[in-house]
Amino acid sequence: MSEYIVSARKYRPMTFDTVVGQGSIATTLKNAIHSGKLAHAYLFCGPRGVGKTTCARIFAKTINCLHPREDGEACNECESCQAFNEQRSMNIHELDAASNNSVDDIRALIDQVRIPPQIGKYKVFIIDEVHMLSTSAFNAFLKTLEEPPAHAIFILATTEKHKILPTILSRCQIYDFQRMSVENTVRHLAHVAEQEGYTYEPAALTVIAQKADGGMRDALSIFDQVASYSGGNLTYQRVIENLNVLDYDYYFRLVDLMLEKKIPESMLLYNEILQRGFDGAPFISGLSGHLRDLLVSKDPQTTSLLEASDDIRQRYQQQAQRCKVQWLYRAIRICNDCDQAYRTSRNKRLQVELALIECAQATDDDPGAGRRPARILKPLFSLQAAAALEAPSPAPSSGAPASGAPASASPSPSAPRPWAAPPTSATPAKPRVKLGSMLSSLRINRPEPAAPSASASTAASAASTAPVEHQPVDASALIIHWQQFIGTMPQSETAIAQRMRIMQPVVNDAATGALHLTLDNKEVLTMMQQVQPRLETYLRQQLHNSSLSIAFDVAEQTAQAVRVYDKHEQFRHLAELNPALVELKNTFQLELE
Repeated sequence: MSEYIVSARKYRPMTFDTVVGQGSIATTLKNAIHSGKLAHAYLFCGPRGVGKTTCARIFAKTINCLHPREDGEACNECESCQAFNEQRSMNIHELDAASNNSVDDIRALIDQVRIPPQIGKYKVFIIDEVHMLSTSAFNAFLKTLEEPPAHAIFILATTEKHKILPTILSRCQIYDFQRMSVENTVRHLAHVAEQEGYTYEPAALTVIAQKADGGMRDALSIFDQVASYSGGNLTYQRVIENLNVLDYDYYFRLVDLMLEKKIPESMLLYNEILQRGFDGAPFISGLSGHLRDLLVSKDPQTTSLLEASDDIRQRYQQQAQRCKVQWLYRAIRICNDCDQAYRTSRNKRLQVELALIECAQATDDDPGAGRRPARILKPLFSLQAAAALEAPSPAPSSGAPASGAPASASPSPSAPRPWAAPPTSATPAKPRVKLGSMLSSLRINRPEPAAPSASASTAASAASTAPVEHQPVDASALIIHWQQFIGTMPQSETAIAQRMRIMQPVVNDAATGALHLTLDNKEVLTMMQQVQPRLETYLRQQLHNSSLSIAFDVAEQTAQAVRVYDKHEQFRHLAELNPALVELKNTFQLELE
């Protein structure tokens, strides 16, 4: 049985052309070698597993090649290249600064710098994790780094450039390595799978690339793990099982349920996800990412931002056609707020379920669509009552007399009245205007004829005598619609809205709609007078009472005069309550100051 080598080492690039995802840096280094313009110090910085140390080794190998090729690559045939490939080259020295970060370690390195190379032109010193060096070690290294021997080249590698002293940065050429894109990672994993004789699905490699988060070494480690689990057959289902990744299908199903406003089914699907062992935090984060992918799939120009395989990309585009942009804005905002509040919430499951309910109830034409959504919770399970609220009033039959009851007449006392919870103070509620009151407020201007006909005059008289809707004011309905009006008030009126929440309007006359409200002071009266026209119009429409009016008065504030007693009056009062104080005063000959 041959020795097993992990893919991250077995398929490590050996030339600049095989470096993945760092084309600009590889081209720059090749051109510098070809032109002979080599710096004495380089700094390679970037995330882990993106090729910093690999490029440093290839660079060290190429500059010592005895017969370099015209394209700037090493020949892989000379003695120097053979020694490098067999890991016995004496021209490359690697130092792990994480464990060798003292002044003595740097001094030992400086002693080796003085010795010229035996084969080749340069001695290359690669210091990995250079940010771990102590301040004293940095200071001891400064002079050598600034003026090294002609045969010495330093390559510093780090994942945290901000921790390196500015004096070190100023002495180096700095190369910033980028994270691996999902496309480049999938392409390299497919190459490794073909070399190993594995079968794979593109969607499976995409999941591995996304899990690696831009690190090629991490991607290859995950690839080896999944290959061992699946026996060399990398399917999408086996990858998500081994990596414990939530399936795309759950998010697609959940969005379909929310678009259809099936709230109970959405909550049951979330319960199924929890029973499979997934936590709410990665779920809500994944849902936010899914909604973001739907948003970028709406426009062909932004489709390139979607990092997914071709079959998954097609599903995104199909579902994106069913989603409106404003709804996606609101849903993303709701999920993002839930993700931020999840860590501090005590009832984490309820936090996610509320977010799912709000997403399902959000509509693209709600006020605030595209901005931070209001906290809206409509009735969930009283479907019959909600249907009764949305049902239109039946039209009068053609045989009904003209003088009959209007279409908006009150229901009979025996009929149950559906009730809906009033929205919260932040909810801009839409006024529900009945058809009868809307038609009665409309007027069509027509040119008057010179001699009106008899039929026209009859119609005009009938219109003038048409009954006007006028219902008594119900105290409980008044409170509900009062709170609903507060929800429609703009943010500039927040101060008076907060005061109106605790106000209790009194119905003086239910038939005429005469309301009375006592205010604390004149400042509140001034603010209420500014809101009064809109408030009365709103309540007239909602309570169906065209003569409704509100009268204000200011509560009288009587300040009682408080008399201040001097010390002698206080003593006489206390002496009346306790005569022993006088005896005490005389016995010890005390005086009041």
